[in-house]
Amino acid sequence: MDSNPTVLKKKDFVSDQEVRWCPGCGDYVILSQVQKLFPELGIKKEDFLVVSGIGCSSRFPYYMNTYGFHSIHGRAPGLASGAKIANPNLSVWMITGDGDAMSIGGNHFIHLLRRNFDINVLMFNNRIYGLTKGQYSPTSEVGKKTKSSPLGSLDYPFNPPSLALGASATFIARALDREQKHMNSVLRKAHKHKGTSFVEIYQNCNIFNDGAFSDLTDKEIKMETQLVLEEDKPLIFGKEKNKGIKLNGSQFEIVEIGSNFTQDDLIIHNPKDKNLAMLLSDLTYQPEFPKPIGVLYEEKKPTYEELLINQLEEAKSRMPDADFDKLIRSSHTWEI
Repeated sequence: MDSNPTVLKKKDFVSDQEVRWCPGCGDYVILSQVQKLFPELGIKKEDFLVVSGIGCSSRFPYYMNTYGFHSIHGRAPGLASGAKIANPNLSVWMITGDGDAMSIGGNHFIHLLRRNFDINVLMFNNRIYGLTKGQYSPTSEVGKKTKSSPLGSLDYPFNPPSLALGASATFIARALDREQKHMNSVLRKAHKHKGTSFVEIYQNCNIFNDGAFSDLTDKEIKMETQLVLEEDKPLIFGKEKNKGIKLNGSQFEIVEIGSNFTQDDLIIHNPKDKNLAMLLSDLTYQPEFPKPIGVLYEEKKPTYEELLINQLEEAKSRMPDADFDKLIRSSHTWEI
């Protein structure tokens, strides 16, 4: 044991690289919150690994004073998975965007979630391709007018939490770039989760999609549009905390708390309820409902690396005298 452990601070995770995001970009806030969080996790600096793909968000490893990879488009899950297998003690953080993860990297993304590596995935969702100058992305809403869809996009968007649920993700959450305190708490919960944690972060691109989430961040109306999820608490919202969500059959219904309804009529949030998580995720593109932020879903399941290590140990126990080096240097073929 080190009798004089180094006390890390935020500045220890700030690299010497010039941050090259556009002034006003929401990425700055996310970067700051991660740099603030890392020294508080009790992990050695050399045990952090930050991996990214391609996109504005994927410049992240340059700005973190940790080990890191800036990989190729959509392939960050492969690198992150390989690193976690090679060194299960690493705290691996994968940074991606809605284009990087939901488009070219979609296949890699869903299998990372399915396998349940103990990796933290932060997906910056600005609903636009920012790095390539403003084309619509897989999460852009129907009718989105951009350089590549001047008459409005015809594509139905991906709903990231629903996609993650379908891929059997064990931790699904959402945060907002401008709700810093809330984001910090979500990232802490993601870190504590044993398995793949997926955090979708709504992030404003003030150059190519400015105001995409202004209804969720504007001080005057955000209490009416945010549904802050808290475990074992009712689904309640509104400036006066006088609105809530109840089930009407199998569908959500907004009710006003008063003479006809009380908090006892509202749904109590249970992040272990997968059916509730699916209903909550479906609110993403329903304008009449507030948008859920916080932890939508969490379950306990063995991680891939745990299962792999156990499998290898079991195999070695059956063949205690096996010599892999001798085997590999013997003939060109062998029998097992």
